[in-house]
Amino acid sequence: MNKYITELIGTLFLVMGAILGGAVGASLALMIMVYAGGHVSGAHYNPAVTLSVWMRGKIEMKEAVMYWVFQFVGALIAALIVMYVFSNEGSGECKVTEGWGTKAIIAELMGTFAWAYVVLNVATAKGTSGNSFYGIAIGGTVLAMATALGSFSGGAFNPAVAIGLAMQHSFCWDHVWVYFVGPLGGGALAAIVFSFINPDDK
Repeated sequence: MNKYITELIGTLFLVMGAILGGAVGASLALMIMVYAGGHVSGAHYNPAVTLSVWMRGKIEMKEAVMYWVFQFVGALIAALIVMYVFSNEGSGECKVTEGWGTKAIIAELMGTFAWAYVVLNVATAKGTSGNSFYGIAIGGTVLAMATALGSFSGGAFNPAVAIGLAMQHSFCWDHVWVYFVGPLGGGALAAIVFSFINPDDK
Protein backbone atom coordinates (compact mmCIF):
# COMPACT_ATOMS: atom_id res chain seq x y z
CA MET A 1 0.00 0.00 0.00
CA ASN A 2 2.91 2.38 0.65
CA LYS A 3 3.82 2.26 -3.04
CA TYR A 4 0.32 3.15 -4.12
CA ILE A 5 -0.02 6.04 -1.67
CA THR A 6 3.33 7.35 -2.88
CA GLU A 7 2.07 7.24 -6.47
CA LEU A 8 -1.09 9.11 -5.44
CA ILE A 9 0.86 11.84 -3.65
CA GLY A 10 3.39 12.27 -6.43
CA THR A 11 0.75 12.44 -9.15
CA LEU A 12 -1.32 14.87 -7.08
CA PHE A 13 1.53 17.36 -6.79
CA LEU A 14 2.53 16.84 -10.42
CA VAL A 15 -0.99 17.73 -11.58
CA MET A 16 -1.21 20.71 -9.22
CA GLY A 17 2.16 21.90 -10.51
CA ALA A 18 0.96 21.54 -14.11
CA ILE A 19 -2.27 23.47 -13.52
CA LEU A 20 -0.92 26.24 -11.33
CA GLY A 21 2.68 26.48 -12.51
CA GLY A 22 2.70 25.41 -16.14
CA ALA A 23 5.68 23.55 -17.58
CA VAL A 24 8.14 24.83 -14.98
CA GLY A 25 5.79 24.08 -12.07
CA ALA A 26 5.07 20.58 -13.35
CA SER A 27 8.73 19.79 -13.97
CA LEU A 28 9.90 21.04 -10.58
CA ALA A 29 7.06 19.22 -8.80
CA LEU A 30 7.95 16.04 -10.66
CA MET A 31 11.64 16.33 -9.84
CA ILE A 32 10.93 16.87 -6.15
CA MET A 33 8.42 14.04 -5.96
CA VAL A 34 10.77 11.67 -7.81
CA TYR A 35 13.39 12.26 -5.13
CA ALA A 36 10.75 11.93 -2.41
CA GLY A 37 9.14 8.73 -3.63
CA GLY A 38 11.61 7.01 -5.92
CA HIS A 39 12.88 4.66 -3.21
CA VAL A 40 9.32 3.61 -2.33
CA SER A 41 7.42 3.17 -5.60
CA GLY A 42 9.88 3.97 -8.35
CA ALA A 43 8.13 7.34 -8.73
CA HIS A 44 6.25 6.75 -11.98
CA TYR A 45 3.41 9.27 -11.44
CA ASN A 46 2.34 8.52 -15.00
CA PRO A 47 0.33 5.55 -16.35
CA ALA A 48 2.45 5.58 -19.51
CA VAL A 49 5.66 5.26 -17.48
CA THR A 50 4.08 2.43 -15.48
CA LEU A 51 3.22 0.69 -18.76
CA SER A 52 6.83 1.10 -19.87
CA VAL A 53 8.23 -0.25 -16.60
CA TRP A 54 5.80 -3.20 -16.74
CA MET A 55 6.91 -4.01 -20.31
CA ARG A 56 10.50 -3.81 -19.03
CA GLY A 57 9.58 -6.52 -16.53
CA LYS A 58 10.20 -4.47 -13.39
CA ILE A 59 6.66 -4.71 -11.98
CA GLU A 60 3.82 -7.25 -12.17
CA MET A 61 0.57 -6.49 -14.01
CA LYS A 62 -1.47 -6.56 -10.79
CA GLU A 63 0.82 -3.93 -9.29
CA ALA A 64 0.72 -1.86 -12.48
CA VAL A 65 -3.09 -1.77 -12.38
CA MET A 66 -3.00 -0.53 -8.79
CA TYR A 67 -0.47 2.13 -9.78
CA TRP A 68 -2.85 3.31 -12.51
CA VAL A 69 -5.79 3.48 -10.10
CA PHE A 70 -3.90 5.55 -7.54
CA GLN A 71 -2.34 7.80 -10.18
CA PHE A 72 -5.76 8.71 -11.56
CA VAL A 73 -7.17 9.21 -8.06
CA GLY A 74 -4.27 11.55 -7.26
CA ALA A 75 -4.97 13.52 -10.43
CA LEU A 76 -8.66 13.87 -9.60
CA ILE A 77 -7.94 15.01 -6.05
CA ALA A 78 -5.50 17.61 -7.41
CA ALA A 79 -8.13 18.93 -9.81
CA LEU A 80 -10.72 19.22 -7.04
CA ILE A 81 -8.29 21.05 -4.75
CA VAL A 82 -7.35 23.51 -7.50
CA MET A 83 -10.99 24.15 -8.38
CA TYR A 84 -12.64 24.30 -4.96
CA VAL A 85 -9.84 25.43 -2.66
CA PHE A 86 -7.85 27.72 -4.95
CA SER A 87 -10.83 28.70 -7.14
CA ASN A 88 -8.93 28.06 -10.33
CA GLU A 89 -11.02 26.64 -13.16
CA GLY A 90 -10.37 26.57 -16.91
CA SER A 91 -12.80 27.44 -19.67
CA GLY A 92 -13.18 23.90 -20.99
CA GLU A 93 -13.16 25.18 -24.58
CA CYS A 94 -12.19 22.81 -27.38
CA LYS A 95 -9.85 24.84 -29.55
CA VAL A 96 -8.99 22.96 -32.73
CA THR A 97 -6.81 24.10 -35.60
CA GLU A 98 -6.24 22.25 -38.87
CA GLY A 99 -4.19 19.10 -38.29
CA TRP A 100 -4.31 19.50 -34.50
CA GLY A 101 -5.11 15.87 -33.74
CA THR A 102 -2.22 14.38 -35.69
CA LYS A 103 0.29 16.94 -34.41
CA ALA A 104 -0.95 16.53 -30.84
CA ILE A 105 -0.72 12.74 -30.89
CA ILE A 106 2.81 12.83 -32.33
CA ALA A 107 3.87 15.50 -29.82
CA GLU A 108 2.44 13.50 -26.91
CA LEU A 109 4.01 10.28 -28.20
CA MET A 110 7.45 11.88 -28.59
CA GLY A 111 7.35 13.72 -25.27
CA THR A 112 6.25 10.63 -23.38
CA PHE A 113 8.77 8.46 -25.20
CA ALA A 114 11.54 10.76 -23.95
CA TRP A 115 10.14 10.76 -20.38
CA ALA A 116 9.76 6.97 -20.20
CA TYR A 117 13.05 6.30 -22.01
CA VAL A 118 14.93 8.45 -19.50
CA VAL A 119 13.15 6.76 -16.57
CA LEU A 120 14.10 3.32 -17.86
CA ASN A 121 17.73 4.37 -18.30
CA VAL A 122 18.29 6.27 -15.06
CA ALA A 123 15.96 4.41 -12.70
CA THR A 124 15.90 0.78 -13.89
CA ALA A 125 19.15 0.10 -15.78
CA LYS A 126 22.02 -1.81 -14.20
CA GLY A 127 24.58 0.71 -15.41
CA THR A 128 23.00 3.62 -13.54
CA SER A 129 21.99 1.75 -10.39
CA GLY A 130 22.34 3.85 -7.24
CA ASN A 131 22.75 7.15 -9.05
CA SER A 132 21.61 10.44 -7.53
CA PHE A 133 20.81 12.36 -10.71
CA TYR A 134 17.62 10.57 -11.72
CA GLY A 135 15.26 13.22 -10.32
CA ILE A 136 16.94 16.06 -12.19
CA ALA A 137 17.15 13.96 -15.36
CA ILE A 138 13.46 13.07 -15.31
CA GLY A 139 12.23 16.54 -14.35
CA GLY A 140 14.56 18.12 -16.89
CA THR A 141 13.27 15.85 -19.63
CA VAL A 142 9.68 16.85 -18.97
CA LEU A 143 10.62 20.55 -18.95
CA ALA A 144 12.50 20.17 -22.23
CA MET A 145 9.66 18.26 -23.90
CA ALA A 146 6.99 20.66 -22.60
CA THR A 147 8.99 23.62 -23.86
CA ALA A 148 9.60 22.06 -27.28
CA LEU A 149 6.28 20.30 -27.89
CA GLY A 150 3.77 21.87 -25.50
CA SER A 151 2.43 24.31 -28.07
CA PHE A 152 1.27 21.41 -30.27
CA SER A 153 -0.62 19.38 -27.66
CA GLY A 154 -0.61 21.12 -24.29
CA GLY A 155 2.34 19.01 -23.15
CA ALA A 156 0.69 16.57 -20.77
CA PHE A 157 2.69 13.46 -21.76
CA ASN A 158 0.64 11.68 -19.12
CA PRO A 159 -2.96 10.32 -19.18
CA ALA A 160 -3.42 11.09 -15.46
CA VAL A 161 -2.37 14.71 -15.93
CA ALA A 162 -4.77 14.98 -18.88
CA ILE A 163 -7.66 13.66 -16.79
CA GLY A 164 -6.81 16.10 -14.00
CA LEU A 165 -6.66 19.04 -16.42
CA ALA A 166 -9.93 17.95 -18.05
CA MET A 167 -11.60 17.74 -14.64
CA GLN A 168 -10.37 21.27 -13.91
CA HIS A 169 -11.49 22.31 -17.43
CA SER A 170 -8.08 23.40 -18.69
CA PHE A 171 -8.30 20.54 -21.19
CA CYS A 172 -11.36 19.70 -23.28
CA TRP A 173 -12.98 16.32 -22.56
CA ASP A 174 -13.45 15.69 -26.28
CA HIS A 175 -9.66 15.68 -26.69
CA VAL A 176 -8.74 13.46 -23.73
CA TRP A 177 -8.36 10.39 -25.95
CA VAL A 178 -5.31 12.05 -27.54
CA TYR A 179 -3.58 11.98 -24.16
CA PHE A 180 -4.11 8.23 -23.88
CA VAL A 181 -3.18 7.24 -27.43
CA GLY A 182 -0.03 9.40 -27.65
CA PRO A 183 1.45 8.82 -24.19
CA LEU A 184 0.67 5.09 -23.97
CA GLY A 185 2.16 4.64 -27.43
CA GLY A 186 5.23 6.60 -26.38
CA GLY A 187 5.63 4.60 -23.19
CA ALA A 188 5.34 1.29 -25.04
CA LEU A 189 7.80 2.42 -27.69
CA ALA A 190 10.30 3.49 -25.03
CA ALA A 191 10.22 0.01 -23.49
CA ILE A 192 10.73 -1.63 -26.88
CA VAL A 193 13.64 0.65 -27.78
CA PHE A 194 15.26 0.27 -24.36
CA SER A 195 15.10 -3.52 -24.60
CA PHE A 196 16.58 -3.44 -28.11
CA ILE A 197 19.47 -1.18 -27.08
CA ASN A 198 20.08 -3.04 -23.79
CA PRO A 199 19.44 -6.71 -24.63
CA ASP A 200 21.53 -7.97 -21.69
CA ASP A 201 19.85 -5.75 -19.09
CA LYS A 202 17.03 -8.05 -18.01
